[in-house]
Amino acid sequence: MSGAQLRQQVLANNLANANTPNFQRSDVDFHAALAHAFQSGAVTPASLNATQFSVQTDTGSAMQADGNNVDVDTEMSNLAENSLDYQSLTSVLASRVKILQTAMGTGGVS
Repeated sequence: MSGAQLRQQVLANNLANANTPNFQRSDVDFHAALAHAFQSGAVTPASLNATQFSVQTDTGSAMQADGNNVDVDTEMSNLAENSLDYQSLTSVLASRVKILQTAMGTGGVS
């Protein structure tokens, strides 16, 4: 969830600077960071919590005349995709909390 949250902030920053001359868009590939964590061997909650998500500047995108490379439509699409990822993660987390509450006998009926 922290990777999706960081990506949301970065994408929002890109949109906020869409008209700033020479601004270079950034992104966070939290899917790749998680895949790397799973490939590295035994996965534990502690190892997943230790996963570092990094912000990368995109220098390969087409530049506008003012040196800015933010495409508003692409950023909006990325924001929508990231929001769905975050909602999915939130739903999984809520389900796991409910399972734990039921196992502990504290899960109330909603």
